[in-house]
Amino acid sequence: MSTVPPTRSRAAPARSPWIRGIGSLIFFSRWLQAPLYVGLIVAQGIYVAVFISEIWVLWNDIEWSHPNGAAIMLGVLGLIDVVMIANLLIMVIIGGYETFVSRIKTEGHPDQPEWLSHVNANVLKVKLAMAIIGISSIHLLKTFIEVAAIGPGGVTVDDTDGSPATYTSEGVMWQVIIHCVFILSALALAAIDRMSQPKHAHASPAGAHVVYPAHPGAATAPPESTGGAVDERAELAATR
Repeated sequence: MSTVPPTRSRAAPARSPWIRGIGSLIFFSRWLQAPLYVGLIVAQGIYVAVFISEIWVLWNDIEWSHPNGAAIMLGVLGLIDVVMIANLLIMVIIGGYETFVSRIKTEGHPDQPEWLSHVNANVLKVKLAMAIIGISSIHLLKTFIEVAAIGPGGVTVDDTDGSPATYTSEGVMWQVIIHCVFILSALALAAIDRMSQPKHAHASPAGAHVVYPAHPGAATAPPESTGGAVDERAELAATR
C-alpha cells in the first residue's frame, strides 16, 4: 500500500506594518465620499423647495375662466422634470453610497427599493443613463410644444421662469442629436452589462439528479435507474 506524502502548506509571507497601514488608509479613504452624498441630500431638499415653488407658480398662472391647455402641460412637464431629477439624485445617493462607501443594512425592510437588492456599478450606470434619457425626453418634449410653428429665423417664446427664450431649427436639431446620443450610450452600457454577466447553462449537467414531483405518501428521492423501477413494478404485480 503506497502512502501519499503529506503536502506542506506554504504560509503567506508576513507583510510589513507600513504596507498594512497604507492598505488600511486606502480602504478608509472611501469615507471621504460620505460628505459628498450628504451634500446631495441637501440638493434633494432644494429640489423639494423648487417643486413647491413650481406648483405655486402654476396655480397662480392658470386663468380659470379660459385655461390654456398648452401652458398647463408645460407647467406639468416642468414638475415632472423636477421629480425625475430628484429620482436621479436618490439613485446616486443610495446606490453610490451602497456601492462605493458602505453597505446600508436594509435587508428585510418593507420600504427597501427593489433595485437596491442587486445594485452594483454596472446596474447603477445603466439606471443613471435611463434617468438621464427620461430627463432629456422631458426637455425635448417641452421644446417641441413651444416651437410648434418655428420659422427660418427661429421663434421667441416665454420660458417657464418668464424670461424670453429663442429657439432655432439648428438648436432643436442639436437637441434631437444629443438625445439620440444619450439613447445609444444607454444601449451600449446595457449591452456591456449583459456581456459581463456569467452565462448560465439551461440544460442540466451530466449525472445531475432531477427532482421529481412527489406524490402524497411517496418518497421525494427519484429512482436510481429505469431497470430498478421496472423490477419494483413486477414485484408489485406479483403480490397482487
